[in-house]
Amino acid sequence: NRLWCRLAIPLLWENPFSIPTGNYNFIGIYLHNLNGDLKAQLNEYKIDGNLFPSNTLFNYPIFLKYLYTWKIISSIEEWSKDVELEYSSILEFKRLIHMSLFKVIIKNKVNIHTFDIHITYPDSCIDDMLELMLQYPVFFYKIRKLKLRLFNSSPSYSKNFILQMINLYQNLKQISLNSSSFPIYQSLLLSKDYNHSSSTLNTIILYDLNFKVITNLDKLFKQLNVLESVHIIYCDLGTDFIQQIINLTKPLKLKSLLFNGNKELQIVESLQLLLQKYGDYLENFRFKVGSNSFISEEQQLLESIIKYCKNIKFLDLTVIDSTQIIYSLLNLTENVKQNLNHLSITVYNNFGRLSYIDLSTILLQNLGQLLPLKLEYLSLTLNIKYKNDFE
Repeated sequence: NRLWCRLAIPLLWENPFSIPTGNYNFIGIYLHNLNGDLKAQLNEYKIDGNLFPSNTLFNYPIFLKYLYTWKIISSIEEWSKDVELEYSSILEFKRLIHMSLFKVIIKNKVNIHTFDIHITYPDSCIDDMLELMLQYPVFFYKIRKLKLRLFNSSPSYSKNFILQMINLYQNLKQISLNSSSFPIYQSLLLSKDYNHSSSTLNTIILYDLNFKVITNLDKLFKQLNVLESVHIIYCDLGTDFIQQIINLTKPLKLKSLLFNGNKELQIVESLQLLLQKYGDYLENFRFKVGSNSFISEEQQLLESIIKYCKNIKFLDLTVIDSTQIIYSLLNLTENVKQNLNHLSITVYNNFGRLSYIDLSTILLQNLGQLLPLKLEYLSLTLNIKYKNDFE
């Protein structure tokens, strides 16, 4: 049906690099219309003609919306396995495919709205991509979401390319900073060239970052005029970082606060102050409780969440061997049920004691009457002994 094809094809081809089918023929389809010097260079490798279709039904590159550098590199890696080459030619061939693919994307004036850059070690293919893009500034104009995954080991010249890119984004709405110490990103965001996005950027996602050593945070947020949400996910916060956030004159709309463990309990007083000031904005919360070393701190934190965080929609809790804490968690669930639509509770026993079953029983016997009618997702990981607990 031609109508359904015209409706479905743009959706299927907006992010083919991330579809886990194991079929990478789309790369040959993208390179179908390649011409000029790059086409001549590919012909020198005497590639099997079946890898490149003789004709295509659509101009598929124009449907592309997502670019993720790591997925592109791994897809070309898999696709190249079907090409018979001498060992000495493999690296240059892959590099040529990368350049050819991005030439096609740029030539077709593809409107990318999400660009994900992942750099962990020196990679000539990524540097070629970034250098080529910088020659066509219009490529960056319509990108709305930028995800950066840079590590301390990332080469300095790759970071320099990204720093040059920063001033080219004119419609950036969301930026995600992942897996690094914050100073790397801080130098980018505080760059005088970054002002282009200060009037458009409304969402910042901070993922797995180390904020133990950080300065000038107030300068970063002062230049962001329309910031609507900040998401802190699995980060090492530190008292200095929290204090700088608390001291901000602009209200920081902290929407997400997700912890991967309980080490943040060492700074529970700072966390309480953070929740006191911004808890009303919080919508997503994840935490692990039940450590024998921090029972008092956990209780303090839960009391602050119950008191200041009334608008939580996503709640993910892990309980470890603590009947003292379980009733506070039930109180928290009841306190936020007006807005709650996602609830996940895992009861975990680290030492095999009977309390594992006891905690599961307490949860099942009390949770049913607390769950809101509009709850959309419920996940319970428990140890059940009595089936009557479900009634």
